Amino acid sequence: MGKNATKLIANNKKAFHDYFIEEKFEAGICLAGTEVKSLRQGKCSIKEAYIQIKDGEIIIYGMNISPYEKGNIFNKDPLRERKLLMHKSEIHKLAGKIKEKGYTLVPLQVYFKGSLAKVEIALAKGKKLYDKRQDIAKKDMKREAQREFKIRNL
Repeated sequence: MGKNATKLIANNKKAFHDYFIEEKFEAGICLAGTEVKSLRQGKCSIKEAYIQIKDGEIIIYGMNISPYEKGNIFNKDPLRERKLLMHKSEIHKLAGKIKEKGYTLVPLQVYFKGSLAKVEIALAKGKKLYDKRQDIAKKDMKREAQREFKIRNL
């Protein structure tokens, strides 16, 4: 694995369904040793995770990293809050945007970049029910068109 090679660990597909993604950011994660070993085995879920800014720090809640089997007493709580590592200027920029109505921070994916664990977070705006229906209708039309194309080319 190269110095900048990325290995995807967890993905949050639901975020794209529930939110309009405005801007993406990369942040490091403050982890314990056994948590890193568990991530290397791919045991992580961010489906229920959310991000908040508290006292000038970005914290991710609800990110589930399963306990490492051989970690015994060194294992941490799988759902504990974890600090995300970003530059202060980026944190201030995000804090200003979040104060605007409708904006929130959502985790999109967790991955290794080289040997470092990273999380991709997005500045997102919540979708209304009719927006979700429009997206579903577009996907159905696209799928139907691909089916028609496949049938014609056989």
